[in-house]
Amino acid sequence: MNPSVAHVGIAVTSITEALTFYRDVLGLTPGRPETADGATIVSLHFGDVDVELLEPSDPKSPVATFLAKRGPGIHHVCYRVSDLDAALARCRAAGYQLIDEKPRRGAGGRRIAFLHPKTTNGILLELTE
Repeated sequence: MNPSVAHVGIAVTSITEALTFYRDVLGLTPGRPETADGATIVSLHFGDVDVELLEPSDPKSPVATFLAKRGPGIHHVCYRVSDLDAALARCRAAGYQLIDEKPRRGAGGRRIAFLHPKTTNGILLELTE
């Protein structure tokens, strides 16, 4: 499998308010809310790529910190890879800073790992299978 974009995470202060555009203007049906990493997450399907709206449910969560520093906007991009463990090994060998040394469970129970934006040209990257 070739790598592909799995989803784009967008930090919002209110999922309810953000959904107005996606539901009322674009006609999308939001997925069920999930909770991961101190955030409520609602996915919207755009073909093979999802948009995840991320609203902090914990004031100390990474999304809350992001919103406090930067305001609403793109939080991260998630790439789908065929072998997450092998991709992380290649990242380590190439000198990329991993936020997650080992894969963990994210939204939907998927195995995920994040790479630090300091080593990925300022973009928080998530990898998933």
